[in-house]
Amino acid sequence: MMKFINQYTKFIPYLYFISIVAYWFTDINKSNGITAYPILLLGIPFLWQIVKPNKKLNFILGITFVCLSSYLILAYLFDALKISSFSLTFNDFIIYGGIFVFSNFIMALWILRNSIHRSF
Repeated sequence: MMKFINQYTKFIPYLYFISIVAYWFTDINKSNGITAYPILLLGIPFLWQIVKPNKKLNFILGITFVCLSSYLILAYLFDALKISSFSLTFNDFIIYGGIFVFSNFIMALWILRNSIHRSF
């Protein structure tokens, strides 16, 4: 059982980012229609990593998303710290935005970890 779990846990970060792309596409498609289809192209590298893993692509994805997630964390923290009045909707933003930003960072680190483990 543990071998089965270990075999498929390496796909979790890729499935996470594919689901984010699918959600983003669905959200934009509701308002913009056909112009949202290029968003689906963002999911191709993650789908490729599931179908046919590539060490270099994995490392590039990991580094890229660690950098982007670090920027998101800084932007999130600076935005959260400068607002003094806390409304109910702001509290929801803090909770859901924080979960999204930090889970992006964790998944990017996970991709980078997978890349490092595969190279040795």
